[in-house]
Amino acid sequence: MRHGKKIIKLGRKSAHRKAMLANMALSLIEHKRITTTSTKAKALKIFIEPLITKSKIDNTHNRRLCFSKLRNKDGVKILFNEISQKVANRPGGYTRIIKLGNRMGDNASMAMIELVDFNNLYNSEQVKESPQEQVVDSE
Repeated sequence: MRHGKKIIKLGRKSAHRKAMLANMALSLIEHKRITTTSTKAKALKIFIEPLITKSKIDNTHNRRLCFSKLRNKDGVKILFNEISQKVANRPGGYTRIIKLGNRMGDNASMAMIELVDFNNLYNSEQVKESPQEQVVDSE
């Protein structure tokens, strides 16, 4: 039974798991979207969302807390300067997991995890504008 077990262990020792999640979080912060297995994406979501919440309040303490998890100065700068500005008014749910199917080699279920505010395809403002522009142009 899984009662009270909140950490997704991913079949790794704790040091390997922490390093892997820090590297994946850094890649997500830099590229805004990464493709990985579904289980790793779920573990990464649990790892990165509190960091993004901390980045909304820019002070030394929160920067140090994020640096202790990410272990990269440039990643912390991007998180606090760029990402926190976009998610300032969002109360939570900063990431989205989209399932992609199974991987060819080992049939592992794959997923794409992305930062919600950095995807232009799903933004409601652009989706509403583009069909209207097409209708106006065709008349």
